[in-house]
Amino acid sequence: MDTSPGHGLERAVAARRDEVAALARDLIRIPTLNPPGRNYLEICEYLGERLAAKGFKVSYVRARGAPADSDAHPRWNMIARHEGTEGGDCVHFNGHHDVVEVGHGWSVDPFGGEIRDGRVWGRGACDMKGGIAAAVLAAETFVATCPAYRGAVEISATADEESGGFGGVAWLAERGWFAPERVQHVIIPEPLNKNRICLGHRGVWWAEIETKGRIAHGSMPFLGDCAVRHMGAVLAEMEATLFPLLAGRQTAMPVVPEGARTATLNINAVHGGEPEQEAGYDGLPAPCVPDRCRITIDRRVLIEEDPEEVKREIRALMERVRARRPGFEYEIRELFEVRPSMTERDAPVVRSVERAISRVLGTAPDFVVSPGTYDQKHIDRIGRLRNCIAYGPGILDLAHQPDEWVGIDDMVEAAQVMALTLQDLLGG
Repeated sequence: MDTSPGHGLERAVAARRDEVAALARDLIRIPTLNPPGRNYLEICEYLGERLAAKGFKVSYVRARGAPADSDAHPRWNMIARHEGTEGGDCVHFNGHHDVVEVGHGWSVDPFGGEIRDGRVWGRGACDMKGGIAAAVLAAETFVATCPAYRGAVEISATADEESGGFGGVAWLAERGWFAPERVQHVIIPEPLNKNRICLGHRGVWWAEIETKGRIAHGSMPFLGDCAVRHMGAVLAEMEATLFPLLAGRQTAMPVVPEGARTATLNINAVHGGEPEQEAGYDGLPAPCVPDRCRITIDRRVLIEEDPEEVKREIRALMERVRARRPGFEYEIRELFEVRPSMTERDAPVVRSVERAISRVLGTAPDFVVSPGTYDQKHIDRIGRLRNCIAYGPGILDLAHQPDEWVGIDDMVEAAQVMALTLQDLLGG
C-alpha cells in the first residue's frame, strides 16, 4: 500500500466525488450569460461564502469602467486567498465564471445541472464550471489535509473571458493582482482534457473591413456604386490568394486540433445595404444601391508570424483589389489584438503538473497549445507572469455546444492532479 502523503491527499479528494459533482451542478444553475453579463455577483458570492467558511480571505472586486460594466450588469470578480504557516510562493487557480449563449439543439435543461451517466450536464459544464469545481475541491482538500504548508493558495472566479476578459483578468492584472511578486504560479482549468498540459495559445487579430459605394435607386444601379459588389471582389481575392497562402503556413507549436496548426482566417460577419428590420415587420425593403458593406475578420496568428506583417498582408490584398476596380474605396478598423503566448516546458508549474499527472493517471501528459486565446494572454502581457498554464477537466470540442457536459471522474482526477501540484510547490 502507498502510504506517502501524496496518496493520502489523493484519497481525500476521491472521497469528495459527490461533492465536486454537486458543486459543478450548483454553478451551472446560476445562469451567468455573457452577453449581457447576468448573475455575476450571485456566482461570486456563492463561491466566496463557501471558501470563507473554509478559512479563505475573500475579496469581491467590481471592474468599474471596464467594457460592458454597468449598474444593470456589473462586472464582478471573486478572489479568495489562504495563507500557509510560513512564507513561500503563491499558487493561483483562475477560472472564468461567464458562459456563452445557449443556442438551439439541447435535449437537457441548459441550466438544470442534471447529473446522469457519470456526467454533469448544462451550459458551462465543460467551459469551465467543471474546472472551477475541480480547482475549489483541490484547494479546499489541500489546505485541510496539509495545513503546515508554506506560501499561499488563491482561487479567482473572473468575468468576461468569453468576450475578451477585459472586465475580469485584464482588469485585475492592470491593478497588480497577478504581479509576479504577489503570485508565482497560475493554473487556469480550461477544458483541455485531464491528460494534457496547455502551454499557451495562438494569437489573434480582429478587424473590420468596410467597402464604400454610392447610394442610388435600385432601378438605376448604374447611377450608384454597389459596396456589396466591391466586397464580393475582396472575398474573391481572399479565396484566390490569401486562403491558399495561410494553408501553407505551419507552426511548430503543438496546437490542437491538427487543423489549427496552420494560420487561419474566419469571416466572422458580413453586413451590407439596408439594415434588417425589427422582428414582426412584414414590409418590403426599399430599392437602394448599398453604399456601405462591412465584414469582420478573425485572423489567428502563429508564434512564427510577425503580427505587423499579418496586417500588411490584408492591406496589400485590399490594394490589389483597388488597382482593378474603378472607384474602389475601403477602410480597415482594428478591433482586437493578442500576441501568441507559450510557457516554457521547463517552467516550475509545468514540471509540477507533469509529475502529478504521471502519478494520478499513470501516463505522461501531452503538451498542447490552444487554437483560441484565453485569459493567459492577460496574465502574460499585463501581469508579466510567464509561469502560467491551462489544465483542467473537460473535452475542448464540447465547449459552446448544445448538451455540454463534464465527466465527474474527470473532475475528480483533475482535482487530484491540482492538489498534488499544490503539495509539490508548497510542501505540507
